[in-house]
Amino acid sequence: MSAQELPLPWDQIDTVLLDMDGTLLDLKFDNWFWLQHVPTMYGLRHGLTVDQAREQLAPRFAARQGQLAWYCIDHWSQELALDIRQLKHEQRQQIAWLEGAADFLKRLQRTGKRRWLVTNAHPDAYALKNDQLGLAVYMDAVYSTHPLGAPKESSEFWPRLLRVAPFDPARTLLVDDSLPVLRAAQAFGIRWLRCIRRPDSRHPPRDTAEFVGVDAVTDLL
Repeated sequence: MSAQELPLPWDQIDTVLLDMDGTLLDLKFDNWFWLQHVPTMYGLRHGLTVDQAREQLAPRFAARQGQLAWYCIDHWSQELALDIRQLKHEQRQQIAWLEGAADFLKRLQRTGKRRWLVTNAHPDAYALKNDQLGLAVYMDAVYSTHPLGAPKESSEFWPRLLRVAPFDPARTLLVDDSLPVLRAAQAFGIRWLRCIRRPDSRHPPRDTAEFVGVDAVTDLL
C-alpha cells in the first residue's frame, strides 16, 4: 500500500482545498440542469423536442469542455439566448449537499486546518449556492477560477492561485471529483490528492483511475 493509499497524515497537511460541485454539493443538480432543463428551455424557444435540442447542443458543449467558457454563465447565456442566471435561480431549491458534507465541514473546522473552496463555478453560480446553503461560513477563503482566467484543469491555474493565495503544495490536500483537475494539481506539486467516487448521488461509485477514491468527504476524517 502506497503512502497515498494510507489514511491521510493530517499532521502533514496545513491547507485543504475543496471543490464545490460533485465534492461538497450533489452534482445531481448541475447534471439535471444542463442535460435536461437547459435543453428543454432551448427546445421551447426553437420549436424542438428535448432530444433534438440535446443533439444540437451536444457539440457546442463539447467544443468548450475543459475551457473556462464551459463554466461561464455569461458565455452560455449569450450563446444560447437563455437567461442562465434566472433559470438557475428558479430551480435553486434543488441545490443540495452531498450526504455528510456539511457535517464534514464542521468537523474540519475544529482541526484548525486552512479551508479554501476552489471552484470552477462562475462567481454568480457560487453566490446562488452559497445563498442557498451557506458554504462560506465553513471556509477561510473562496476562490473562483474565473477572475484568475484559467480553469483548475489548466496548468496555468495553479501558479496563479499560488500568487494570490500562497500555500505550500507539499502540505496541501486537494479533494475534487475531476480527474483532469487532479492531474493538473499533481503536476503542479500538490502532494495529497483524493477523488470523489460518487459526485452525483443518483449514480453508483465510479473508477478514480490513478487517484485514491472516497465515496464522500466524510471518509476523509
